[in-house]
Amino acid sequence: MNKRKNIIGEIFFYLLIILIAIYLLFPFYWAIVSSLKDENELMRTPATWFPQNLTFKNYRAILQNTDFLRTIPNSLFVAGMTTLLSLLVGSFAGYALGKLRFRGRKPALYMILAMTMFPQGAVLAGLFSVIKGVKDIPNKISWLSWFDVPTLVLLVIIYMLFSLPFTAWVLTSFFKGLPGSLLEAARVDGASFAQTFWQILLPLTAPALVTTGLLTFIGAWNEYLFALTFTLQEPSNRTVPIGVANISGKFAMQEPVGEIMAGALLITIPLVALVLVFQNRIVAGLTAGAVKG
Repeated sequence: MNKRKNIIGEIFFYLLIILIAIYLLFPFYWAIVSSLKDENELMRTPATWFPQNLTFKNYRAILQNTDFLRTIPNSLFVAGMTTLLSLLVGSFAGYALGKLRFRGRKPALYMILAMTMFPQGAVLAGLFSVIKGVKDIPNKISWLSWFDVPTLVLLVIIYMLFSLPFTAWVLTSFFKGLPGSLLEAARVDGASFAQTFWQILLPLTAPALVTTGLLTFIGAWNEYLFALTFTLQEPSNRTVPIGVANISGKFAMQEPVGEIMAGALLITIPLVALVLVFQNRIVAGLTAGAVKG
């Protein structure tokens, strides 16, 4: 009887896993299939589960779309700089909050935690006013006519407002888990603060840096609302989500579904590549501290 119950339990468990996998993977499957269909087949009802006339013209159209291709280096710059600066500043904050004892430490931790839960859309109007004021400085102050902050740099600063609290909070827990004997041994050996931080502590938090860095990169790469708002009047500074959303057909009433799906798949390639390259570090970062000897 117990053996039969175990077999039935395993069957239901694997059925549940299969259903979850289908639920998660089906959107990607449908995007791939749609990107390989022509316009006639995409408009056909009922929809076909497999492309009957396999075509790659949607990918050729995307790769020939200069407006879309221009958004890729913009997103690489914004997401890359956001990740690097968030990790740099977040690692210092994580070390200070995780290893040092000072007055106001707990309120600072609670404030950082509250900032990670703050809705981003609530500050959109205020940030828009601030950015507009910064861009208007050369027009209002004559002796600052040379002052012109690029929009992509402003996007990096804005994204850091939301990625830095998360990065600092996660890294704080990792630094807190490092044994204090490492710091004492470094002091005995005559290592300075900078040497202790860069050569001893920071390498030990590499899994955490990779995990948080990847999540920060994905968030900045996929962000749509702020990128749309602050690049509305500057098409040359648009990022990949805006580039995909602005893909237009040959006619005003035409919706190029195949090209949109192809573009969406192309912009996921860097994210998939990063996950595959750093998958071992990601797993180590997610499971670090789960088991203590």
